[in-house]
Amino acid sequence: MASAGLQLTGYFLALAGWVGAICASALPQWKHSSYAGDAIITAVGLYEGLWMSCAAQSTGQVQCKLHESLLSLDVHIQTSRALMVVSILLGFVGTVVSVVGMKCTKVADQNPVAKSWIAVLGGVFFLLAGLCTAGAVSWYASRVTHDFFNPSTPLNAKYEFGPALFVGWSAASLLILGGSFLACSCPKPEDRRGQQYYRQSQPPTTATRELPVKRDNHQCV
Repeated sequence: MASAGLQLTGYFLALAGWVGAICASALPQWKHSSYAGDAIITAVGLYEGLWMSCAAQSTGQVQCKLHESLLSLDVHIQTSRALMVVSILLGFVGTVVSVVGMKCTKVADQNPVAKSWIAVLGGVFFLLAGLCTAGAVSWYASRVTHDFFNPSTPLNAKYEFGPALFVGWSAASLLILGGSFLACSCPKPEDRRGQQYYRQSQPPTTATRELPVKRDNHQCV
């Protein structure tokens, strides 16, 4: 079985990735206005995320507006929203399940093999969460890249990658790496045979033991 140190390392890496996915989903800087070429904007900086769009003034004042209509949004924004929500939910489930399956906890400690399989299940949830985060961030980034190099896009309407995309890629990497470490908790065949042999070799209970035969000390003359 995997060591407790490997499980703890994978758990904390995946937990950090889950927190990063939450932060990336909430940040509005998924893309920001480009300053390349003639699209130089010195007074206003535009930002856009999954849930809101913001305008930063040169004075430091920031004004944000939530996306009011869901159906009027582009497909890549709706899909990225759904993937990030699914990723956060999967990460929450993986956090709870992994705590039950790790060796350092006392929950379900009577069956080490089943406990290891629970840790593997938690790692699978983290892996799926990482894949959802990576898919959402990568799809959004590909759309930003397509619009940036599209000749029909006006220069003052071009956007570049925002900091939230890099936070999302980092979170996805941590989730996948931590989930892989937890998935290494898969019990080996010799561990399962050893547990079965241990159960079979346990001594019988006192209720099934034979009572000793009392010998009569009186002998016939």
